[in-house]
Amino acid sequence: MSTDPTPPGGDDAPEQVQSGQPVRWQPLMAAMRGVRAVVDRVLAGLCIVIFTALVIIVGWQVFTREVVNYSAPWTEEAARYTFVVLALVAAAYVFSERGHIAVEMLVEKLPMRGQLVAGLVIEAIVIAFTLFTFVWGGWRISQNAWEQSLSTLPVTVGQVYLVMPIAGVLIVFYSLYYVLGILSGAEKPTPEFDADAEAI
Repeated sequence: MSTDPTPPGGDDAPEQVQSGQPVRWQPLMAAMRGVRAVVDRVLAGLCIVIFTALVIIVGWQVFTREVVNYSAPWTEEAARYTFVVLALVAAAYVFSERGHIAVEMLVEKLPMRGQLVAGLVIEAIVIAFTLFTFVWGGWRISQNAWEQSLSTLPVTVGQVYLVMPIAGVLIVFYSLYYVLGILSGAEKPTPEFDADAEAI
């Protein structure tokens, strides 16, 4: 007789996080998980590539300034805008794990229904703010600066700022994923504390 506690379906089986209740909308949540896994891998790869590029750019800037006594003029702008792109892409990636700073002490004292409402309200605020600031505002900024050239790089400011609405769309996707997860019972209303992630 098997004593394996793994539920049928293995690790991909939906979690039952709210008082042992079965997860609703399992096909929809399974599809969302699949899309999220792909987006996570793409964002993780982009973060690695962009961070590597930033290190190379800054390293070359230091080398040319300290060794050659002539700092490459393109490195300052390249480092600045590469850092901006990295910050926005990484911010979107952190939303995948609900890893941004959150004060949950008061919410966790509420009954489960209150936690559910609070979790949905918080995600709704994130969606509204992101749509207005990142998606709509970022698109407007990129269009206004589309013809504004950078003196040392072959791109315009508007093209660089396109990363802002793109990051906004990704953040909205993650928030919608968690809204569906909370409603279906697959996700807790508040982010779970991960000791390993905190240690890192």
